Amino acid sequence: MERLRAGSLGALIALCAGCASPLQGGPEPLAPQERQCVASGWQRADVQAAGLTRRLLWKGPKGAWSKGAILVMHGGGGYHYHWCVANAAIIAPQVRFAELAVSEGFGVLLLDSSDLPTDNEGRACGKVWDDEVRARPNLDLPFIGEVIGGLLPRLRPAGSRTEVFLTGLSSGGYMTLRAATRFDDRIAAFAPVSSGDPYGWFRVCRRGMTARTTVHGVAYDRETRRMISEPGACRANAYPNERPWDSARPARKPPFRFFHHRNDGIHDLSCADKARAQLLAHGYPEAPPLVLEGGRRSYETHLWQDEYSRPLLEFFASRLKAR
Repeated sequence: MERLRAGSLGALIALCAGCASPLQGGPEPLAPQERQCVASGWQRADVQAAGLTRRLLWKGPKGAWSKGAILVMHGGGGYHYHWCVANAAIIAPQVRFAELAVSEGFGVLLLDSSDLPTDNEGRACGKVWDDEVRARPNLDLPFIGEVIGGLLPRLRPAGSRTEVFLTGLSSGGYMTLRAATRFDDRIAAFAPVSSGDPYGWFRVCRRGMTARTTVHGVAYDRETRRMISEPGACRANAYPNERPWDSARPARKPPFRFFHHRNDGIHDLSCADKARAQLLAHGYPEAPPLVLEGGRRSYETHLWQDEYSRPLLEFFASRLKAR
C-alpha cells in the first residue's frame, strides 16, 4: 500500500502503537496486539533465517489440517496480527478471512515482514516485504523457505494434508508471487491480492514522499516509469526491463488466481494484468481472476474485501491432490 488518505493513515498508526520491530537476536515479548491474538487461540512462533529472528502467529483446526496450510503476508506498513485482532474496521475482513480459513480446515500462518528492506540506493523502505529484485540477498525468501521446509513439518498434526498455499495483500501480494515462483516446487497454489509483478517494479524509498510514517517512498513500473497508483500505470507493449525470474523448474508449476478491485486507487488494475501476463508467459496456469466492480477509485478498494475470502479458499481447496 503506497499511499494513504489522512484518516486511514491515522487508523493504521493507532493500530501499530506499541509495535515491536523484528529482532536480530532472540525473541522479544509479545506486543499487546499479539497477546490479543494469543487470547483468541493463535500461537507465536519464531524462525531463524538469514541471521534474523523472524516471527509469526499460527492457528489450525482441531485435529488434522484437512485442507493443508496457508501462509499469509500482510500489506505494506502492516503487521501479522492485523489478521487476528480486529481493532479497526479496515482490517476486519482480514480477520474474518483468517478465522474462516481455520474453520474450513486450513492451518493458517501469519507471517510478519521486517522493517529492514532498502531500495537500490540503500535507503530504508520501512515496514514492507523485500519484494523487489535487487543485487543484494533477499531478506524474506530465506524466512519463507524456512517456514515451508522447517517449521511447517513440525507444526502439522498427524494426518494433516501437506499442501502449502500462499496469499498476501499489496506488498504481501508481491511477496506472494515472488515466493511462489522461487518455491514453485513446494507450493500447491497462490493468490496475490491487490498486487502485481515483483520482477517488473521498483521503489524509490525517500522519507516524506507521502504522509506515511511506516513506509517510505513510492513504487514505479519498470517499463512505463509511472507510479503504480496511476490509471494504466503498468500497461506496455513489451517488458524488456523485467528482472530475471526465479524458479525451481518443477515438471508442473502451481496455478494462481488474482484478486483485485477495478477501482483500486493505490494499485492500478493494469499492474495486476501485467503480472498475470508474465505468469502465463512463464508457464503458470491460471484460474480466472476475481475483479470486483463498482464504487469510486479509492484507498478502501485496495484493501482486503470480504468478497475475496470464500472464492480464494475454494480455489485453494480445489488444488488438493487426490489421495
